[in-house]
Amino acid sequence: MKHRSISEKGLLYFILICSVILLSGCWDRNEVNDLALITAAGFDKFADDKIELTVLVYIPKGGSNAQAMESNNTGASQTLVRSAVGKTVADAMAKLQEKLPRKIFWGHTDVFLLHEELAKKGIAEHVDFIMRHPTLRERGQIFVSSQKAKKLLRLMPPLERDLSEVLKELSQHKLGLNITTKKLAQMLLGDSGDCALPWITILPPESKHKPLQTIAYITGTAIFKKDKMVGIIDDSVTRGVLWLRNEILLGVITIKPPKTNGYISVNVLQAQSKLVPKIQNGIWTITLKSESASDIVQNTTNLDVSDPVVVKSLEPLLAKEVEKRIRQARNQVQEKMKADIFGFAEAFHRKYPDVWNKKKNHWNEIYPNVELKFETKSHIRRQGLTS
Repeated sequence: MKHRSISEKGLLYFILICSVILLSGCWDRNEVNDLALITAAGFDKFADDKIELTVLVYIPKGGSNAQAMESNNTGASQTLVRSAVGKTVADAMAKLQEKLPRKIFWGHTDVFLLHEELAKKGIAEHVDFIMRHPTLRERGQIFVSSQKAKKLLRLMPPLERDLSEVLKELSQHKLGLNITTKKLAQMLLGDSGDCALPWITILPPESKHKPLQTIAYITGTAIFKKDKMVGIIDDSVTRGVLWLRNEILLGVITIKPPKTNGYISVNVLQAQSKLVPKIQNGIWTITLKSESASDIVQNTTNLDVSDPVVVKSLEPLLAKEVEKRIRQARNQVQEKMKADIFGFAEAFHRKYPDVWNKKKNHWNEIYPNVELKFETKSHIRRQGLTS
């Protein structure tokens, strides 16, 4: 028993020694104080076909950086804006690293901004950088603006830490398109290759003496044919795009009932839509089957919305208003810009793979003539607390 006990102890010591040897420790650790944490990045077109990369660096609280102290005195969060110019984004990033004493860390980058001039020339090569870089997030959100990204990143939002927080919060409301880098790459590699990105602009500041104390907000959608921007639609038309893409989350619809004064507004709480393609006798059609549930949030008419008969008469009016928004989106995007951001190509590919393989090279000629039909159902569930 004694020899056995000694043998077991020896084996235990041997395992412990081996474990210590195999432990890697923290030899490759990255301290926060050694990193420049990028929360947002912007791409602007520069002279001679070069690109200017601007980054928003977050400085952790407690740092002794003079810029952070200066920012705090002006009421802004602890951030730093730096720029560099290069032949490509990767080249600009290398030059940017020369201007920062800390190692650039992209793991916290939630927002990417593209200037309109750059978007019109093409965004594929810039998306390639974002997708290839090993530490960049695939769920980072992308926006397009008529203002330079460098100017946007210098804004000092009154409520949030910096502009990246503002745009991230606004995207989560889903009042407009919410496009991540992964979703954008999927659209560019999709059957049509067309895509769309949220369009942002600077909100006029409350005080002329503090022009930077404001935010940028989503005001519409930038439409792309392949990777080149071809136009813009406003936020009301964007709502129709969201219905076609089955991305409606929340929204308010206002209707004017006939033979009465005033309006009725409903809050859309649930919505679903589905594209049903059909090819018959050489004619390509898409039927949008949509269904929504809403609550009445305001009634300025003399109608008694507690009466089920009145409520039933309002539901077709809501359906017509939804169809009106969708038609506006179709007219501007499909007929004028000829960009398939609705997913029509994918719908036909899934249902008619053999036909698609034969006709996909002619999609640019087929798409503008695809007829859109509607099967819309709108339900009013509740009438509010007052009558």
